[in-house]
Amino acid sequence: MNRTRRLRKNPSIRSMVRETKLSVYDFIYPLFIVEGENIKREISSMKGVYHFSVDKVLQEIKEIMDLGIKSIILFGIPDKKDHIGSEGYATQGIIQKAIRAIKLNFPEMYIVTDVCMCEYTSHGHCGIITEQGDVDNDETLSYLGKIALSHAEAGADMVAPSDMMDGRVGYIRRVLDENGFEMIPIMAYSAKYSSSFYGPFREAADSAPAWGDRKSYQMDPANSNEAIREVMYDIEEGADIVMVKPALSYLDIIRRVKDNFNMPIAAYNVSGEYSMIKMAIENGIMGEEIIMEVLTSIKRAGADIIISYFAKDVAKSLK
Repeated sequence: MNRTRRLRKNPSIRSMVRETKLSVYDFIYPLFIVEGENIKREISSMKGVYHFSVDKVLQEIKEIMDLGIKSIILFGIPDKKDHIGSEGYATQGIIQKAIRAIKLNFPEMYIVTDVCMCEYTSHGHCGIITEQGDVDNDETLSYLGKIALSHAEAGADMVAPSDMMDGRVGYIRRVLDENGFEMIPIMAYSAKYSSSFYGPFREAADSAPAWGDRKSYQMDPANSNEAIREVMYDIEEGADIVMVKPALSYLDIIRRVKDNFNMPIAAYNVSGEYSMIKMAIENGIMGEEIIMEVLTSIKRAGADIIISYFAKDVAKSLK
């Protein structure tokens, strides 16, 4: 008789033969930066996640470094917004100031920056708006290039365009290369779906669109083959890492990307996924072990890198 249970008998043998193992090095921790001083304000829809002013985020960086987390991704919420998102590429913009402060105090922390316009535009869309109310894909590219370049100049280690405009990876790659930043990698949000799981993030980043939705540029959740094309185009344009977002309802997409491309793959365990699990734990519906189960499933599906608000929880459990 085949007795597969022999290798499940106790924790020692189970850990020895475990196929998928999480490491603190798998994770990028998201941080939300706001203008002001002495601000650490919990986001109501994301318990345990905060808005930080630059001075306060330095304390958070110290804590996550002590936990062994080596990389963060920054999202900025400016005080002022306009129709072209000019604070996104301003020398004294909130993200630019945060990058410089973090690098001054923690030069070894690897900083990834979100490159998009939705947090900075008065209309909340991810690009420049035409007179007809549509997002102008090609005009938007020049602004995304400005944002990415300003982040690199401030000291970012990697840029991550999340806008889903066609051609943006190639455009940003050219801008970076032409300005001496050919060694700054691009992590492309390649298969970013138009998902209801983004709700808590839009509160956190104050980035909900003022009208309409983002279905004309983010992907239809029903499509799988399209994701493969999107990833292929981003790789052709120079992406160093490709991303699938969200993660849990798109594990099949992560697996397909893994099977089709010999590339580092990131997955974003997004705000809605985080908040649902947090609420279930707080209400006694599930135990905290669900966190590791969920994140293991993302890695098992093929993700090499996981962006997650649970990164600190995982780091503490792995210590």
